[in-house]
Amino acid sequence: MKYTVIGTGFSGLSTAAYLAKEGHEVHVFEKNDTIGGRARQFKDKGYTFDMGPSWYWMPDVFDKFFKDFDKNPKDYYDLIELNPGFQIIFPEAHTLKLSSNWNEVLALFESYEPGSSKKLLSFMEEAEFKYNFGINKLVYEPGVSLKEVCTSEIISNVFRLQIFKSYRKHVAKYFKNPFLIALLEFPVLFLGTAPAKTPAMYSLMAYSGIKQGTFYPMGGFAKVIDGMAQICKDLGVKFHLNSEIKEIVVENKKVVSIKTDSKEYKVDSLICSADYHHIDKEILPAHLSNYSEKYWDKRVLSPSCLIFYVGVNKKIDKLEHHNLFFDEDIDVHTNEIYSTKQWPKKPLFYACCPSKTDPSVAPEDKENLFFLIPIAPGMEDTDAIRKTYFSKIIKRMERYCGQEIEKYIEYNRSYCINDFIKDYNSYKGNAYGLANTLSQTANLKPKIVNKHIDNLFYAGQLTVPGPGVPPSIISGNVVANYVMNQRSK
Repeated sequence: MKYTVIGTGFSGLSTAAYLAKEGHEVHVFEKNDTIGGRARQFKDKGYTFDMGPSWYWMPDVFDKFFKDFDKNPKDYYDLIELNPGFQIIFPEAHTLKLSSNWNEVLALFESYEPGSSKKLLSFMEEAEFKYNFGINKLVYEPGVSLKEVCTSEIISNVFRLQIFKSYRKHVAKYFKNPFLIALLEFPVLFLGTAPAKTPAMYSLMAYSGIKQGTFYPMGGFAKVIDGMAQICKDLGVKFHLNSEIKEIVVENKKVVSIKTDSKEYKVDSLICSADYHHIDKEILPAHLSNYSEKYWDKRVLSPSCLIFYVGVNKKIDKLEHHNLFFDEDIDVHTNEIYSTKQWPKKPLFYACCPSKTDPSVAPEDKENLFFLIPIAPGMEDTDAIRKTYFSKIIKRMERYCGQEIEKYIEYNRSYCINDFIKDYNSYKGNAYGLANTLSQTANLKPKIVNKHIDNLFYAGQLTVPGPGVPPSIISGNVVANYVMNQRSK
């Protein structure tokens, strides 16, 4: 059987690897000139920049992927645990650093709120149950039938999973100190929703980020992509770069071929790990799409973001590898993303400085910086807006670090909504996919199957299990297994 995959992000590479492992012929098409999707990497003026993901959480998901191919992450990259895992900068430069040592984390909580170390143990015990149950029982389901979520095991544990309780209320039940609450609420921001609207089930993210730890692959996050791509190549997967799909040809309820600008390729079975909305509404004929434009417009999307890749001609004090600037009101910024949908007046932002850990990503005695401001998808994106926001955050950086930075910048490249659309055909320029709200969880996400076409399937962050690198890797596994099982029937 010949399988065709569109897209070389984590879900596309995962799909291709699992299909090829079973001896199938697999061809992967990519619109850009490099493999990796949002996790591409670029080099300029001696700096190496990861373009997208930078947080290595849920390490067991990466381990499982490589183990499934009789490999180990260390066969492809050197993974180290960061200490501190990250730091959060609050107003008046109050800083909270999260140690990689669990006993030190307990002591940190106790120092802010007497008695909270015991509460944290209880909180994490619950979160660990959700994590293990989710990873082993939920996230590998294809989401095509209610029978998947109506098993006796899931029903009997539905209240322990706390699907119907908000994460904010869940955290508030345990802790009162605002700094500790911010620390515990931060991990769900990766899910693209406000803590008040995120199911408490996702305390599993706090378990991973705080208890399991934060890791970094030396050489950059793209080393993970390189490892996955090498597995694909070793299994005989054929890659077609600079090959954007412009048309999907369907006859008798089956995809028979795909077309680029210059060629047409026959297809036996097609898996789209490219932007789901783009395939559904802009490539397929209207009568064969899964969902209406009205449906897509009502989806709650994770944020987009304004990113800056910056090279600085000096070392910078007080920064760790991961730095979260929560020195403005988080609820105001969250409201500007999800409710009023406007450019934030006083944005929170994330600053990554991988050169604190990895000397290979910047020239000697220089720093590699990655700034990210979460914003609402679909916003106006202009050079003037980008410059305004860079000025806002660099001033706050200088104030916190206590030194001049801007005049030492020798490289600065921005990336925002227009670029996400141009490079990835991203719906409304979103960066992370669908938000994990209750109404967009598990079987309520866009389906991995096309209801009009028998051999067309979907993978990636706009379907199950959801946004983020580990879920995207899992998505490829889920879809590959589903497709092969359907073929064997």
